[in-house]
Amino acid sequence: MSERQPPPRAAGVIHDIGYRCYSGPRESNAKIALSLYLTGLRHAFGIGRSGRSKVLPIVLGAFTLLPAVILIGVLAVTGASEALVSYADYTNQVQVLISIFAAAQAPVLFSRDLRSRSIVLYLARPLSPAVLAVVRWASLATACLIFILIPQLLLLGGGLIADLDVSHELSQFLKSVPLTFLLAVMLAGITGLIASYALRRGFAVVGSILALVVLSSGVSIVQAIADETGSRRVGEFAGLFSPWSLVNGLASAMDAGVRVITPPHGAPMVALYLIAIAAVVLGTLTLLVVRFRKAGR
Repeated sequence: MSERQPPPRAAGVIHDIGYRCYSGPRESNAKIALSLYLTGLRHAFGIGRSGRSKVLPIVLGAFTLLPAVILIGVLAVTGASEALVSYADYTNQVQVLISIFAAAQAPVLFSRDLRSRSIVLYLARPLSPAVLAVVRWASLATACLIFILIPQLLLLGGGLIADLDVSHELSQFLKSVPLTFLLAVMLAGITGLIASYALRRGFAVVGSILALVVLSSGVSIVQAIADETGSRRVGEFAGLFSPWSLVNGLASAMDAGVRVITPPHGAPMVALYLIAIAAVVLGTLTLLVVRFRKAGR
């Protein structure tokens, strides 16, 4: 008997399914950063995400606008000759809602990418960790700025319709705009930094609320005690330890309609408040860049 020959091995076949290298124009780093900035801004308000993600921004926005609507109604009914509350002071009155918004939306922009390690995919492109960190921070800061300014614009429109003095209202509003900007960039830096380290959303939210709401309450207590005991300088220095007390202190110095227990007195103290704000913004941004560089390795 002849030996059985093994069956012939099937030859491999390469199928051309049309894949080819992309040789067209590529977007610049600036356009990549702009796209990520706009996407982050939309996600901060739940746009482009699930319906459940839209609930909290909508609820917080409604509660923030409700007092403004009531004030406008009272102004129209009573026919008052001046606004019932200043624009900067209105922001101070709803500071808890604003703090919760910043604390709740920071994990959306910072925690998710770091926890899932998708940040490595972002940094596989020419975008550097520093640029990505700044873009995320800018998205959150812009979202906070919009969230704060909308009630102020509503109050301004209601005041002008109620025939309040146009020059006075515009002057008060323009005083509040730079204060709102400084507050927004500080809130974004603090909550973003906390969310970049506390990768679980619940831990990040609690940590941010402690840093904003609880710390602000503690500063107010210290300032009240300092005022009662005649140690006003201690109260002024205590205002350096909370973003809300920093902004409110500057608002009092600018005569923007905010009453502070121990406002900063004198140009040196006002300059110290400005230096503290710059330190908070630059410090949190620097730490965010360091965090992103470490996570992208």
